[in-house]
Amino acid sequence: QVQLVESGGGLVQAGGSLRLSCAASGRALSMIGMGWFRQAPGKEREFVAGIMWSGGMTYYADSVKGRFSISRDNANNTVYLQMNGLKPEGTAAYYCAARPFRVSMEAREYGYWGQGTQVTVSS
Repeated sequence: QVQLVESGGGLVQAGGSLRLSCAASGRALSMIGMGWFRQAPGKEREFVAGIMWSGGMTYYADSVKGRFSISRDNANNTVYLQMNGLKPEGTAAYYCAARPFRVSMEAREYGYWGQGTQVTVSS
């Protein structure tokens, strides 16, 4: 079992920055892949970024490359998503998720989810 708790969402103007946090707890965290997803109203949940807990390999959606950065703090069992250059189309609920052994860009392949944190980007 893995428990995930997100924080750090809020309201920001276009071009601004936010840092989301995902605190993880549970067994065998070193064996999991972590993903950040977002879901806007009326749209499907989409992959944003991912990181392997062991080794730290990172993955990004093309739409956020160069603006977002994912990282992990092993000591505090926390994954971060630093979001710079936010755009109004980035307005969504952001979720962190975990799955065994690898990162996937498919939401359906994740079995553990946090409750989500809302990010609103004003134009």
